[in-house]
Parts: sequence; structure tokens; C-alpha cells
Amino acid sequence: MSDDHNYLRPEGTSRLYGDVLLLQLKGAAYAAVVLLVLLAGYMILLGISALLPAESKEALDPTPTSFLVVEDVPYA
Repeated sequence: MSDDHNYLRPEGTSRLYGDVLLLQLKGAAYAAVVLLVLLAGYMILLGISALLPAESKEALDPTPTSFLVVEDVPYA
């Protein structure tokens, strides 16, 4: 058995495994932050839509034929 018990400065494969683990955890944290920001934005939009009156949700489409308008634009 080795008398070298320097646990704070690992070398070799254990160092590589530790570095890879930390990078994976860092990537997972970034993904969690992105997911939470998207979720917060969605919840804010839901909150704003809940504050709108019911009439705004029952209104007709202001541009009912907008999907039929096709402009003939020549390609450059």
C-alpha cells in the first residue's frame, strides 16, 4: 500500500475522471438554468394572459385572410 495520501492533488486517471465529472455537472447546471429561464418566461406569459379580459380571448382574428395573401416577389 502506498504511503502517499495526498487527496487534494490527485494525479492520473482519478484526476481525469474528476475533471470530466465536473464538466458534466457544469453542463447540467447550464442546461438547468436555460430550462428555468424558459419556464419562467412561459409562466410570465400565462400570468399576463390570465390578467386579460375574457373578451380579448373571444375576439375575431383581426386579419382573417392573412394566410391567403401571397406576394409575387422576384428572386434576386
